[in-house]
Amino acid sequence: MQSQKEQILRDAVTYALLIVSILCLAGSAAVSLTSCSQKAVNEDAMSGYSGYTSESTGPALSMSACNPCPAPKAEWSYAFYKDGSGFNREEYASIREGGFKSPLYDPVSTFSIDVDTASYSNVRRFLANGGMPPVDAVRIEEMINYFHYDYPQPKGEDPFSITMEMSQCPWNRDNMLVHVGLQGKRLDYKDFKPSNLVFLLDVSGSMGGGGKLPLVKESMEMLVRELGRNDRVSIVTYAGAAGLVLPSTSARHRREIIKALDRLEAGGSTAGGEGIELAYRAAWENLIPEGNNRVILCTDGDFNVGVSSTPELVRMIEEKRRAGIYLTICGFGMGNYKDEKMEAISNAGNGNFYYIDSRREAHKVFVQDMRANMFTLAKDVKIQVEFNPARVSQYRLVGYENRLLAAEDFNNDLKDAGEIGPGHSVTALYEIVPAGLGMGAQRVDPLKYQENKPVPEPRNRNEILTIKFRYKNPEENHSRLITRVLDESSMEFADTSDDFRFSAAVAGWGMLLRNSPYAERLTWDQIQRMAEESVGPDEMGYRAEFIKLVKTCRELNG
Repeated sequence: MQSQKEQILRDAVTYALLIVSILCLAGSAAVSLTSCSQKAVNEDAMSGYSGYTSESTGPALSMSACNPCPAPKAEWSYAFYKDGSGFNREEYASIREGGFKSPLYDPVSTFSIDVDTASYSNVRRFLANGGMPPVDAVRIEEMINYFHYDYPQPKGEDPFSITMEMSQCPWNRDNMLVHVGLQGKRLDYKDFKPSNLVFLLDVSGSMGGGGKLPLVKESMEMLVRELGRNDRVSIVTYAGAAGLVLPSTSARHRREIIKALDRLEAGGSTAGGEGIELAYRAAWENLIPEGNNRVILCTDGDFNVGVSSTPELVRMIEEKRRAGIYLTICGFGMGNYKDEKMEAISNAGNGNFYYIDSRREAHKVFVQDMRANMFTLAKDVKIQVEFNPARVSQYRLVGYENRLLAAEDFNNDLKDAGEIGPGHSVTALYEIVPAGLGMGAQRVDPLKYQENKPVPEPRNRNEILTIKFRYKNPEENHSRLITRVLDESSMEFADTSDDFRFSAAVAGWGMLLRNSPYAERLTWDQIQRMAEESVGPDEMGYRAEFIKLVKTCRELNG
């Protein structure tokens, strides 16, 4: 009789927890919708639906809130699914894919560089679990820039080399594809300045489990073993409150640092804002003038105590970056992962953003690419491309939707932009419609008060575009300018470099994952063939792994 009562009690508790979870989800969704002045969800919002299934996650829903929300990021995307512990929620900012523009009406394209790679490894995690990712988890530029490309090292005083190629666009043979590669100078280890690192580690209850805090501890241990004798480490943790676990300690005392990591356990709520405040204070108190001063935040992004909203956190981080302290954010885990929040604060904090889904990815970020990821070669790096309307009737930047800048931001040294580390490369692709093919469905009505037509000049008639880069040295506040021109010279797609063709394969894969209207002529088989024919040297096997992911997508989509 007693065991029967206990069973009834356990069942009641289980059902009560299930009901609370459902009500919490409903409340969260209601807030995201009713906070707008327009209560109805428009057709564009519902077009974000992504129903994927897997044994571990079940069905998913990606939904954007309505347009008039006053917040800086007006749209959110939620991925709902069920795992072994109940209903959980992941959040992604809604992405609206950029379309074609006319150089007659929009003569320049301006954006901030991006060396983040979080989207690629996060998408890999979804596929490994047997399901397709929500479309808003897919940021094409981060997928392209996950891979290393064989661009030449810079010569002369500039810390960058610039490589450009043009060929037929593989997903639309009537168009052309322009590949732009930016390569940062590699530095010898002896040239690196000492580091003052603060590990800001989320040890709240949501970080329990093998894919979160245990992997965080292992990742930070990998990084500690890469540090030099002149580097220093502090450890700040946060759960219900923030605390200094380890004061600034020389990396010579590696065992002491690793023991402090080993003692960490998960539990409690998440006072992320308080943790950020304490971490930056620790970094400031141990600041190394002209050194590498950096906060490394490891979390699933679920801040729910104190300063916790994305706009509040962004404003806080923007204030902190003025001290010359950089920020690296590493996302961990699944089920409660807040991608949009972490990407927003990394962009605001002179930082970069990675998603760690495995020991192998931790080794890539904290060992193999540590010097590129943990040091800064140049800050506020911006790109501006001007297209020659005598040669280009339309252009479209592939990806970088949340990195776009106003044209006037390019020359504004007060405008924040992306950072790049030594040895890092940045790749961008433009799909262009050659002049003479017309504006098609993108045509803009003729202007009433001015003429918009190309003015051909003999001296630049063969130029396709002019590309300009602005960057600042880490210790400077005034930018420097690099300018290059791409002339009208193209080759057959099969004759282009491995880097050109492989980056095109990754871009096409991202477009298919996003159900892009510009990928209507693409198939998974075409992407696979393109990648297989352009693997090139692949010492670490990352390109081979990409081909396996494409095969997984093909199988999941029949």
